[in-house]
Amino acid sequence: MKKHMKKLMILGGITLLSSLFLAGCQNNNAEEETSSETITEENVEGSLEGESLRIGTSGVFAPFSYYEADGQTLTGYDIELLDKLQEFLGYELAGGEYQVQDYAPLVTSLSEEKLDVAAAALCATSERQEIMDFTEPYLNSGQRVMINTAADTGIEGIDDLGDKTIGVEKGTASHAYASKNLEGATIEAYDKITGAFEALQQNKVDAVIQDAPNVAYYVKTQTDSTLAGVGEEFNQEESPYAIALTKGSPYKENFEVALKVFAEDGTLDELNEKWTE
Repeated sequence: MKKHMKKLMILGGITLLSSLFLAGCQNNNAEEETSSETITEENVEGSLEGESLRIGTSGVFAPFSYYEADGQTLTGYDIELLDKLQEFLGYELAGGEYQVQDYAPLVTSLSEEKLDVAAAALCATSERQEIMDFTEPYLNSGQRVMINTAADTGIEGIDDLGDKTIGVEKGTASHAYASKNLEGATIEAYDKITGAFEALQQNKVDAVIQDAPNVAYYVKTQTDSTLAGVGEEFNQEESPYAIALTKGSPYKENFEVALKVFAEDGTLDELNEKWTE
């Protein structure tokens, strides 16, 4: 009887071990079966259907993200790009609208995972890449110096700003550049770039550093202004515009491949021609 019980116990143990081993194999196979599919140009369209994404923008940076004259309608390069990405990838917009924030809060919201994605002519700087993810750039940019031509400051470019008072928009690549490279200058950071432009028009600052496309757009549209861009573009390596996502985002590949498709099918060229030329 004892021998019989001992055999039963051994057989039971073997059965248990076998079932555990098989279960382990089955779990591994299940994980393989449910693992995410690699995103390619062939399957990226509609790849985010059923997802609801929190997407932020700035609303204060023409011609990329700004309000029309009614003060209610968002427009610009980035808004049109986001609209096209939503249609192409198939995701829903959380809350039914873009979350509009100034640049500093926008960066913070991404780093704290309060947003999933942002597009606002965001420069993929080395500092930002430490706290968030970026796609490959969809547009290359650089900074440019802006002056008031009615003032006699003698400023002809970035090399003349060493001891001047410089206006920048808080939390931008221009702000970071000025803080790092213009130690002898006085840096005045404004919540919105419009505040920096107004300060320059009123001679409260000697110059403004801003992204070159925004400088060009301002000069082109504000025909009664005495502000103008001077000198060559600089800091291009820290100024490419890219889609920003939370660090480790599961959506990065979807957006990156979608942008690759847009680059190849002419969508980005059309946006560039419409908004930046």
